[in-house]
Amino acid sequence: MNPQNRSDKPTFFIVAGEASGDLHGAKLISAIKNKSPKSRFVGHGGDKMTEAGLERIIHIDRLAIMGFSEVIKHLPLMFKVMNDSLVKIQELNPDRIILIDYPGFNLRLAKNCQSLKIPITYFILPQLWAWKEKRINTFRNYIDQSLSIFPFEQDWFESRGVYANYIGHPFSEIEPPKTTKKHFYSKHKLQESDTTLVLLPGSRQQEIDRHWPICWKTVERLRQQKPDLKVIIGKASGVEIPNNLEGATIEDKDIRAAMAFGTAALTASGTATLECAALDIPEVVFYKLSRISALIANKLNKSPFAAMVNLIAGREVVREFLQNDATEKNLSAALHPLLETSKERNDVLSGYEEVRRSLGVPGVYDRAAETILKRTNHG
Repeated sequence: MNPQNRSDKPTFFIVAGEASGDLHGAKLISAIKNKSPKSRFVGHGGDKMTEAGLERIIHIDRLAIMGFSEVIKHLPLMFKVMNDSLVKIQELNPDRIILIDYPGFNLRLAKNCQSLKIPITYFILPQLWAWKEKRINTFRNYIDQSLSIFPFEQDWFESRGVYANYIGHPFSEIEPPKTTKKHFYSKHKLQESDTTLVLLPGSRQQEIDRHWPICWKTVERLRQQKPDLKVIIGKASGVEIPNNLEGATIEDKDIRAAMAFGTAALTASGTATLECAALDIPEVVFYKLSRISALIANKLNKSPFAAMVNLIAGREVVREFLQNDATEKNLSAALHPLLETSKERNDVLSGYEEVRRSLGVPGVYDRAAETILKRTNHG
């Protein structure tokens, strides 16, 4: 299938389609290169993967699409990306394809690559246990290696005939910020004693467009009771956030420092909810989809929770408000006790301890790299 003389310099085609995947992909590339320095990576990713050594074809900024109606609008682009990917894969003839999350695109790519007979690793598995369970057939038929980040996920896949190698969760090794709270707050012209709300409205522009109005309305409502409330906005790369919130500052370099040092967070459902748990900042979770996307999601979703923290715990550790429930009244009422010493705040922090214990031990990317290289016969 692949040239035998490439055993010391494997080539991987790798795909990530959003900011969280870019982070995971960058660390995975680095871990594989540490074990196999001549490895080559070609594919789609963001700035972090490029810095780690990816020969990038398409930037994630063009791929970060969320919701059913939103995907339909971008179908011509996605068809072109798919076609360009297949052409490049045929030209490259990689030793292995690595797919990171982003299931709407990646599972179709896996199917379309079947005739090429190239083995495929899936890292950060889609949450089939929550919705779209029928996608398990794609894993049975087209995915050579599945790397699981949750212990319950491994059991779920294996009970349906798909072997999944549990390697632990990447957030088990989140490091504390390299800066200090004093230095970080000084940069934002804040005092260490300030009560600070961190806004995490999402990593895609369409999320920002839908979430930002409710974010600033929630802050305005909170300030009726807490006029001295300070705000730091976590801004992902490639998005624009309207600067219409008085007294708020934007952090776009070290968002995790904002999480680590903030008092509480208002978080759009997604990877950031688990980052908040890892960094111990109490949060309230919210999310809004377009009306048609929400209707379809409600029919397909089997889980009682949206926030990853609650899914892992199997109970409501953090309050979550979706669609019409995500109002400034509900969000501000839920956030208020988290911004001061309270039973609600202590309950969230206690729940976080439970969640962190389930994430496994550090070394996730090294374990992923080792299993990928072994399966590729290059380690």
